[in-house]
Amino acid sequence: MKLATLCYVIDKKNNTTLMLHRVKKENDYHEGKWNGLGGKFEQGESPEECAVREIEEECGLKVNSVTMKGFITFPLFDGKDDWYVFLFTADEFYGKLIDSPEGNLAWIKNNKLTELNLWDGDKIFIPWLFEEKFFSAKFNYNNGKYVSHEVCFY
Repeated sequence: MKLATLCYVIDKKNNTTLMLHRVKKENDYHEGKWNGLGGKFEQGESPEECAVREIEEECGLKVNSVTMKGFITFPLFDGKDDWYVFLFTADEFYGKLIDSPEGNLAWIKNNKLTELNLWDGDKIFIPWLFEEKFFSAKFNYNNGKYVSHEVCFY
C-alpha cells in the first residue's frame, strides 16, 4: 500500500494550472505523462504537510495552505501496490519556479488540461477539481490502461 498526494497549483488570475511533464527521471512509471505535483508521504506527515512539502520540492513555490478536493484509490496501479492518493488544489502561492528534478513545469490553461498526455483517469477527475464538491473515487487500471472507475460526490 502506498500513500501519496497530488496537488494542482491554480493561478486564478490567469486561469491556468501548473503541470509537470514527467521527462527527467530514469525508470519513471509516469514517463511522458503530465501530472500535478505530489508524491509519497514521509514518516509522520499529514496529507496537507505532504502536499505542501511536495509542491515546494517539485516546483519551488511555497503555499500557505491547500484545499482537499478528493481521495482516489488506485488498486494495483503499478501492478504491485494499491495507491491511496489525497488530491488538493492550492491557489495562493509565492516564490519562483525552479528547474524541477521531476520534469518540465508549465502553466496550462484550465480549459486545455484534459488535452495533455495524461493518464486516462486524470482526464476524468481533473474537471472535478474545479467543482464545489468533495469526491471519493476508485480508478481501475490494468497494465497501465484505464479500465473503469466509480465515484461518490459529497
